[in-house]
Amino acid sequence: MDESLAILIIALTVLGYGFISNLISRFNISGPMVFMIVGVMISPLVTGFASKPLNGDIVQIVAEMALVIVLFSDASGLRLKTLKWGIPVRLLFIGLPLTIVFTAYVASIFFPNEMFTYILLMSLILAPTDAALGKAVVTDESVPEKIRSSINVESGLNDGIVFPMLVTVVAMIIHGQTQAQDNGWILFVGKQILFGAMAGAFIGYFSAIISNAMIRKKWMLVEYENLIPIALAVLSYYFAEYFGGNGFIAAFFAGLFVGNYSEDLREHVENFAESEGDLLIMISFVIFGLVFIPATIDFWNMTTFGFALLSLTVLRMLPVAISLIGTRFDMATVLFIGWFGPRGIASILYVLIVAQEIGSIKGHEPIYAVISLTIILSIFAHGISAQPFARLYAKNHKEEK
Repeated sequence: MDESLAILIIALTVLGYGFISNLISRFNISGPMVFMIVGVMISPLVTGFASKPLNGDIVQIVAEMALVIVLFSDASGLRLKTLKWGIPVRLLFIGLPLTIVFTAYVASIFFPNEMFTYILLMSLILAPTDAALGKAVVTDESVPEKIRSSINVESGLNDGIVFPMLVTVVAMIIHGQTQAQDNGWILFVGKQILFGAMAGAFIGYFSAIISNAMIRKKWMLVEYENLIPIALAVLSYYFAEYFGGNGFIAAFFAGLFVGNYSEDLREHVENFAESEGDLLIMISFVIFGLVFIPATIDFWNMTTFGFALLSLTVLRMLPVAISLIGTRFDMATVLFIGWFGPRGIASILYVLIVAQEIGSIKGHEPIYAVISLTIILSIFAHGISAQPFARLYAKNHKEEK
């Protein structure tokens, strides 16, 4: 499909969805559903036209920019001083590692011919959750605040925690390190993570201090305060890349420091993420439907479908249940938290960037087919169930508020 036509269709979709977004939300139809379907409708599956390759410049730029914004905005929303760490710590440091381990172990049984590095790659890509796919759960005030905030904090932090591990596995694959005959990739990964974190912390901290001073002196126009977050996110990315660090890790740490050292900037990050940032994310769902689904659909079968279902249920819920042992939550609460671990924008952006970094999905199509199918099932299952499940849960758990 011609790129200008695709851009026009995306613009019309944004316009049309904007007009009726509140109306269709009453029928549990979410933005990700709409934009992903539009992507499929303009893909070769429907139009018959050739699609952009997975390493196309447009795909790469949009995915990279969207991931930078997602990591930066997620981290900036984490108020470390007031954060209640009980449940989120359990979910992030017990539930998340167990999810990765369980997923990798079961995947090795389902796909015995796949290299373990690719199985681990899939486990990491599918590990982060996306609270936005079940937005009603984290915005419905009838749901106990402790439960809402825990799901939200988990979603905000797990992508940043997973990404250094993802960088490591990608480096292993690129350098062919299924056997440890050369340790050069270890130094490369260490430099990526360390320099990325240091660069992000440096940009985030000093930008927050300078911005606070400029705002107090009233040297900055209010209109430009809304532009600061995206500028800082991009600056941290390229600053880290220039010195050999990982730009995405830098974006996460920059957001973490900005959000905790500047109240004013944190509010503007939230405003940006809910408007311009959300637009870029919706476009990423279009790209997913346009590019990635057609590339993997021929490899969907009962095996990939079965594993996708396990990924969204048992392989998520069991680790969550183990992590919540001792909290005295009833079974309904454990299942509620376990179910609302949607796989959305982080997984989409990870797989698009990983496919570009590695260069091709050829030879490992079943792995990528599982990823795409899991994301699709999650978009619909969690989008449709969020509102009714939130109401049902809140109705029977008012005492926990």
